[in-house]
Amino acid sequence: MWEQVNAMLDQSFDEIVQVRRHLHQHPELSFQEKKTAEYIANTYKKLDLPYQENVGGNGVVATLKGGKPGKTIALRADFDALPIQDEKKVPYKSKVNGVMHACGHDGHTATLLATAKALKQVQPNLAGTIIFIHQHAEELTPGGAKPIINSGVLKEVDLIFGAHLWTNTPYGVIETAEKEFMAGADKFSITIRGKGGHGAIPHQTKDAIVIGSQVVANLQQIISRRIDPLSTAVLSIGTFHAGNSFNIIADTASITGTVRTFDPTIQMQIIHEMEDIIEGTCLGYDASYSFEYEKGYPPVVNHPKEAKLVIDAASKVDGVKKAIFVEPSMTGEDFSYYLLEKPGAFFFVGAQQEGNFQPHHHPAFDIDERAMLLAAKTFVEIIKSYQ
Repeated sequence: MWEQVNAMLDQSFDEIVQVRRHLHQHPELSFQEKKTAEYIANTYKKLDLPYQENVGGNGVVATLKGGKPGKTIALRADFDALPIQDEKKVPYKSKVNGVMHACGHDGHTATLLATAKALKQVQPNLAGTIIFIHQHAEELTPGGAKPIINSGVLKEVDLIFGAHLWTNTPYGVIETAEKEFMAGADKFSITIRGKGGHGAIPHQTKDAIVIGSQVVANLQQIISRRIDPLSTAVLSIGTFHAGNSFNIIADTASITGTVRTFDPTIQMQIIHEMEDIIEGTCLGYDASYSFEYEKGYPPVVNHPKEAKLVIDAASKVDGVKKAIFVEPSMTGEDFSYYLLEKPGAFFFVGAQQEGNFQPHHHPAFDIDERAMLLAAKTFVEIIKSYQ
C-alpha cells in the first residue's frame, strides 16, 4: 500500500510543481487570502474529501477518515504571501505587484494537497483519521494558528506535524530539534520626542536623531552585557526614521525592532532592561519617549518522542541524504501554538537551489521544487508510523 502511495507521489511530481507555480503567480497577503483558500477548497471538493472553509478566518481544513480505527493526526501548511516585489527571472514569477511567496508557503500548500491526494487513494486501508490544516496568516501577528485552534479543529486530534521548506539547508537534508526549535518572536516600537530646530543652532534643540542613536547603541548592551552568555536571545533594530531635511534638527525619531527568545524569564528581563535603558537615555537628554512592546508567537518547542519519529520517518524516504537534529533557529513560527495544545513536531526540509541560494524573504527567493516531494513523502512515513 505504501509503495503505491509513494509511487503516486512520484507520478504526480509535475502536477505538484504546477500547483506550486500557480500559487506563486497569484499570491495573497496575510488575512487577505480569499482566492487561495478557494483554490484549496476546490481541490478537496474534486478529491471528494469533506472540508470546512473560513476556519478561524480564511483557513481551510479537510478530513480523511480511514477505513480502520486509529489515531487522529493533523498535518499543517500555511498559504499567505509577503509584501515583497518578485524580482526572479522565471516564467512563474508573481503576477501581483508588490506581493510574492518569498518564504515557501506556496510549496507548503502544494505539498499538503499532494499528500492528501495520495492518501485518498488508499483511504479504505488507512487506520485512523488525517486532518489537513491549511492555515492563513502565518507571516503577520496575531497570525492564523490561534483562531484556527479556537475553532475547535484540534479537539479530536492526537498528534500534529508541520514542515517548512528551508532554503538555508541543502536539498536532501531534513532537520528538526528534539525540543526548542524556533524562537519566540516579539516586536517593539520606540518614539523619541526631543525639540527640533535649525541645523546651525543645535544648542537650542534636543536632537532626536542623536538621542535615538544613543538609545540604539545602548540597547546593544542588553544581549552582550546584561543577559547570561549561556542563554540565547536576539535584539535587532529594524527601522530608524527621523527628520525630513538636511538642515533641520529632528524633533522626533521612531525606532522599531524585534526580540527573539526561548525562555519567558529572559524575555521579561529584556523588556525591563529596555525600559530602563530608554528611560535613562532620554532622561540624560531631557527628552520624552514612548515604548510599546508586543509579545508575538511563542517559541516552537517540539515534543521529543515526535521529533525523533520525524527523524526516523525521514530517514526512510528515498532521496533524503540525511535527517538530523540541529541547533534551534532564531526565526519564529506560529506553529508553536499547535504544539502548546497537542504532541507533535515541526521540521525543515532542505530546499536550497544548487548555485542559487537566496534567503527567505528575499525578492529573488525560490526553492528546489524537488523538496516538496521529500516533504510529502516524509508526511506519508509519519502517517505510516501510526498504522
